[in-house]
Amino acid sequence: MSLLYGWELSGGDAPTRYARAALEHRRMAPRYRPHVERLLKSVEAHLAEIDGCIGHHASNWRIERLGAIDRNILRLGIAELRWMDDIPPKVAIHEAVKLAMKYGGEDSPRFVNGVLDAIYKEERSDA
Repeated sequence: MSLLYGWELSGGDAPTRYARAALEHRRMAPRYRPHVERLLKSVEAHLAEIDGCIGHHASNWRIERLGAIDRNILRLGIAELRWMDDIPPKVAIHEAVKLAMKYGGEDSPRFVNGVLDAIYKEERSDA
């Protein structure tokens, strides 16, 4: 989440390029790197679709009006829900809510849970 947040604030061109440079100056356990890289590549490849999905499901909120923390937690959660079949949907939602509890505002956990749950239910009904 911090890599996406930093990328967005930097105004950089690609999350994976930003992450590569940022990770040169940070320590990260080697076991986490493959998942982080895969997640960032997924967000980068589907950013417009992810942001459209947030806009559609975040009632009365335009994507640019969301706080950067909530926006990027949702981006990660949606990437896990849609393109990472090895992560159970309930786990993806739970992890996103935990991030919102730790880094977001008072209403962030409920908001993140509501948006991701709506996306999950819609996709399940489409299947």
